[in-house]
Amino acid sequence: MNYRMIGYLLGVILLIEAALLVLPLVVALLYGESIVPYLVTIAVLMCISLLLIILKPSNKRIYAREGFVTVAVSWILMSAFGALPFVIEGTIPNYIDAFFETVSGFTTTGASIMTQIEGNPYGILFWRSFTHWIGGMGVLVFMLAIIPSMGGQTIHLMRAEVPGPTKGKLVPKMRHTALILYGIYIFLTVIQIIALLFCGMSFYDAVVNALATAGTGGFSVLNASIAGYSNPAAEWVIAVFMFLFGINFNLYFFILLKRIRDVVLSEELRVYTLLCALSTLAIVVNTMHLFEKMSDCIRTAFFQVTTIMSTTGFSTVDYNVWPDFSKTLLVILMIVGACAGSTAGGLKISRVIILVKSAFSEIKKVVRPRSVNVVRLDGETLTDETVRKANVHLALYTLLILASVLAISIDGFGLETNLTAVLSCVNNIGPGLGLVGPAGNFAGYSYLSKIILSVNMLFGRLELMPMLILFSPTAWKKR
Repeated sequence: MNYRMIGYLLGVILLIEAALLVLPLVVALLYGESIVPYLVTIAVLMCISLLLIILKPSNKRIYAREGFVTVAVSWILMSAFGALPFVIEGTIPNYIDAFFETVSGFTTTGASIMTQIEGNPYGILFWRSFTHWIGGMGVLVFMLAIIPSMGGQTIHLMRAEVPGPTKGKLVPKMRHTALILYGIYIFLTVIQIIALLFCGMSFYDAVVNALATAGTGGFSVLNASIAGYSNPAAEWVIAVFMFLFGINFNLYFFILLKRIRDVVLSEELRVYTLLCALSTLAIVVNTMHLFEKMSDCIRTAFFQVTTIMSTTGFSTVDYNVWPDFSKTLLVILMIVGACAGSTAGGLKISRVIILVKSAFSEIKKVVRPRSVNVVRLDGETLTDETVRKANVHLALYTLLILASVLAISIDGFGLETNLTAVLSCVNNIGPGLGLVGPAGNFAGYSYLSKIILSVNMLFGRLELMPMLILFSPTAWKKR
């Protein structure tokens, strides 16, 4: 284990977080609010980061073990220090609650313990939404984009942070890959801000909602979330962009290269689009009796499907009152999620495709033992290692959910509330059903349950393995 390099990288990450806190500080200045919470947090971050980076390591090589540990620890530290402005400002006085809220922000979950959103300082609410945008693409990816050379095998940092069953480089140099990803990310965010301005939103609201959409997070600055705007045009814009941010960013790069055929032939994109369309249609048919206008029904159904599939978590309606079929369908979409390589959570469409094809392959082997069955994705044969990793991920994912539901059940809430609370946290969605539905929040859970759910969010955002390795004693051995 290269401890010096890990410490150096963590120091760089905390320095970046200090720099990012300048933005909410500027917002607070513009609105005449106190900047003390940000100044104190920035000072603390700079002192600790300087202590970590003052001694540059002579050996800069990092491998899979260091990569996973660095990513896991960096996300925990960022959340731990990112919670300080909430506590110092007094918006969330209790540190565990503030930590939960910050983890929810960085992991793009959107689960909240805040019972009153409106009336809080603009700077704090901006920081709350900005954490979504930071966590959406990943702070390690950002670090790789802005720093010319980190040395060693930085592919391990990318693999540990970018969601999905398969990861790789868009271009030969990792830094260029990170720059391309962030370039696309920023471009789409700016386009959405402009679109929301045309819909009549104020500049502040357009920015914070675009930041939350881009990160597929779902923190809103209104108590009623997006429903509070009563703006159908804005709902359509946000719904479309939630869908777009759920698409693998590699495909946007292919569009830039005019490799349209690769985009059209993407099996994951086709399944994602078809599943979104069919789910919207099914919910429209199942809920049309609840709406006076069909246009409202279609818009609401599409919005809820995209917000759940992209794991954003915005809401325009309390779907707790919907028929059981629609609620069950939304829970299934919570688990499936969107595309790998996007800012969304969930199992990921590509992983689900691999799991389904793997299952059918095993069935064929039982029926015809001598037949040769391979699993293909986008026409390419997947290695046994890729298929094995998908199956292992599903097993660990299931065990984590079962253990977490059992652990938080001591608080005495119903099974529907507990199960969907864990599902929403592990899949980085936000709202669930029951007491944690769109009209509720997570404030009622005990501090222990909030810590468990915070860990669930980190497990989900980092695709399980970095967090598991972090708690593995063998990972910390020098050799």
